[in-house]
Amino acid sequence: MPNNDVRDTFAADYSYLADLWEALSPDPILQQHEADYRWLSQVYVSVQPTTGMGKLIWYALGAKTIELIHQNVHVEAVRDDLDEIVLDAELLEVVLNSPDPHKKSKEIQIKIARRLHKHIGNPGFLALSERLEALKERHEQGQIYSVTFLKELLDLARDLVLAEKDTPVEEDQDRGKAALTELFMEVRNDQTPKMVERIVNDIDEIVRLVRFPGWQQTSAGEGEVKQALRKTLLKYALHQDKELFGKAYEYIRQYY
Repeated sequence: MPNNDVRDTFAADYSYLADLWEALSPDPILQQHEADYRWLSQVYVSVQPTTGMGKLIWYALGAKTIELIHQNVHVEAVRDDLDEIVLDAELLEVVLNSPDPHKKSKEIQIKIARRLHKHIGNPGFLALSERLEALKERHEQGQIYSVTFLKELLDLARDLVLAEKDTPVEEDQDRGKAALTELFMEVRNDQTPKMVERIVNDIDEIVRLVRFPGWQQTSAGEGEVKQALRKTLLKYALHQDKELFGKAYEYIRQYY
């Protein structure tokens, strides 16, 4: 069964592939590889840690990759049917009696992981993230099987939905800054925490200034935010680090 080292090795290889895919998409040459890439992307999401383990390699997926995953696993960008499933007794019964519990478990696991990633930096969701990691490990080691795994995933999903309902909006507003802080602390380990704090505050301030509702779905919005990010990185002589720019932008796209 995969351990953290195996997962991180896979993540490193997948990250290289994902960068190529995002750069080339929508080139027609990718069509013949789409099914394989979608499958690898689903594996990446399903094994991606939500508690910070392996954080030097794991990162947010690009927009084109997420769109491709959505074509096969029905997960909406902001709100999916996880709420409906765990709050509707009849629908919950249908899911539990699914003829293919392994496939349904995979879908639910991806939904939970993506929802938890929206709360990175919020300590109120750490216990749920650790619970998901422990549940995945038990399943991978053969300690629990498909139907039980699905049931426990649904129990976790229900608790996640309830936790979100009980979380005041202001407690979750700084998750973007928390994610960016973690990123800069990892990739710029020669920087002092104070310097990282200044960089993140500058990025947060300028992005909030230029963004607008739905900016991620417009070329103008993406252009404004990318330009703002480049200006900030230039201020700290970090503008030539393409990998840093890419990861920072994906966090901004996800959290802002």
